[in-house]
Amino acid sequence: MALLNWRSPEHYDHTGDKPCVLCDKPTPLRSDRGKPVHKVCAEAWIDAHPPKENDK
Repeated sequence: MALLNWRSPEHYDHTGDKPCVLCDKPTPLRSDRGKPVHKVCAEAWIDAHPPKENDK
């Protein structure tokens, strides 16, 4: 299982919760790209979508 390190303060949005892009439940967490997503949802998505050989 993928384990993400989200200890950086950039992964927490103090302005409030928004719906997770994967499960729709509220979360203050943000991905590296600024999308609202729970850490466990992101880890599960990574496991379900492994990179393809041609992906860079």
